[in-house]
This record gives sequence, C-alpha cells and structure tokens, in this order.
Amino acid sequence: MHVPEDEADESPEINIVPMIDVVFALLTFFIMASLSLTRAQGLDVNLPEASTAGTQTESEINVTIDPQGDILLNQQPITVETLPAAVESIKGDSPTAFVVISGDVEVNYGRVIAVMDELRAIDGVKIGVATQ
Repeated sequence: MHVPEDEADESPEINIVPMIDVVFALLTFFIMASLSLTRAQGLDVNLPEASTAGTQTESEINVTIDPQGDILLNQQPITVETLPAAVESIKGDSPTAFVVISGDVEVNYGRVIAVMDELRAIDGVKIGVATQ
C-alpha cells in the first residue's frame, strides 16, 4: 500500500485553547456563584475589634444598633420598650434563643447596655456581641 508523503509528516495535534476558555468560564461561574451565597445578617455598622473574639453559629435573632442609636431587630426598626415582646414572639416555643447584638463603634455605651438589659429579662435568651 502506498502512503502519500505529505500525510506521513503530519502528526495529530490537540488544540487546547478552547479547553482553556471553558475552564476560565467555569472558574468565573463558580466565583460569581460563591459571592452570591454570602448572607448578610445585620446592617452595615463599624463593629469594634476584639482580640479574644470567637466565632458562633448563625443566629435567627439579630439586634443592630446603628450609629444614630436606632435599634433594629432582624433589620426592622423597633424601640427598646417593644424589643422583649418582639424577641419572645420570634423565639416562640423554643426553650432557648441566641441573640447577637451588633453595635456600631460610635454608639453610646449606655444604649447598648439598655438593649442588653431588656434582652436579659427574657427567659432562655443567650446574648452574644458581634465584633470584627
């Protein structure tokens, strides 16, 4: 059998440029998907730093005190007086609840203590303070 000479010199080639494009497209997809999976629990406040801070599992009750001293329960405005009743309604029949207080670094210390005082009056509530 006779083989033409111009075919004998050609070796098979694999073009990897399309494969690189697909890999970069997948990488971009996973980066964008992971960014959208983050969950913001509170409002944007400047939290104070603490060297002994630890991590805590996610909580279902978040109390935020913004720089103006306004109180928000799960991102809804509320007053200090109505805070215990609202937390008890969120807590429901469960024996314990974990409440995270996120106070801006500019907030008056007395305002944070007033919120903590109201929350400590509720049976079964554990209080955590958010830091950076």
